[in-house]
Amino acid sequence: MSIQDNAEREPRKARGRPRDWDDKTEQNTIKSLDRAMRVFEFLSETQGKALTSISSETGQSPATVYRILVTLEGRGLVEFNTEEQLWHIGPRAFVIGARFLRRTSLVDRARPILRKLMETTGETANLGVQKEDAVLFLSQVETHASIRAFFPPGSLSPMHASGIGKALLSEMSDERLERLIRSADLEAFTAKTITDLENLKNDMVAVRKRGFSIDDEEKNLGMRCIAAPVFDVNGEAVAGISVSGPTSRVSSDLIEKLSRPVMEAAQELTLAIGGLTTRPQV
Repeated sequence: MSIQDNAEREPRKARGRPRDWDDKTEQNTIKSLDRAMRVFEFLSETQGKALTSISSETGQSPATVYRILVTLEGRGLVEFNTEEQLWHIGPRAFVIGARFLRRTSLVDRARPILRKLMETTGETANLGVQKEDAVLFLSQVETHASIRAFFPPGSLSPMHASGIGKALLSEMSDERLERLIRSADLEAFTAKTITDLENLKNDMVAVRKRGFSIDDEEKNLGMRCIAAPVFDVNGEAVAGISVSGPTSRVSSDLIEKLSRPVMEAAQELTLAIGGLTTRPQV
């Protein structure tokens, strides 16, 4: 049997990636494409830039930048405003981004982030979203410790007495916050539960300022939770990530230390779903 016959009988398997996939050295990168992507990413972060500004701020010659922009313009990824003489991100970029969002699952993207958060803090990590006037828990990675918080997927918790709920409430306008509170009772679960609207508003100001919320035994005595919001492509808070555990481990003097990995996890998930890590300017 000839080599050719054998090849015909055994069709070559399609490869998802080449053998040198992990080799990111210069020989395996396309310099011109890398330069083009640098210009494209820079332009996507601005509201319009002149050719000379793009050139100086990306460290490339005006001629090179112009060729890149014209090429991207041909694909609809950027567009040129003749009146302003400024380059903007194009509509095709939104189409491509929307395709990414369609394949992005919040829960799937969150799982490895939650697991890392649990391993970093040693406490149970949670993912939740707003469902009407409550927090709906979607995913959880439990701590290995014997005493732990438990919020199985599908559990509901009042917004005003939940770390994730308060993180989401802090991103609402006063008007929306008041409407939501009026439709729900500020039920007292413990002596520490906030049951007054003005006190809740003041707490939301503090949450927004520091970047994380605290459920300080407000739902269950002996349990404390630290949470931060996750933002979508419009800069709106669509979910929250938290760690929760007994006050004996999540002590008051450890709140600041534990808040850092929580906020980092929330930011990582925001980026993973294509969200904005900084609030859009109004």
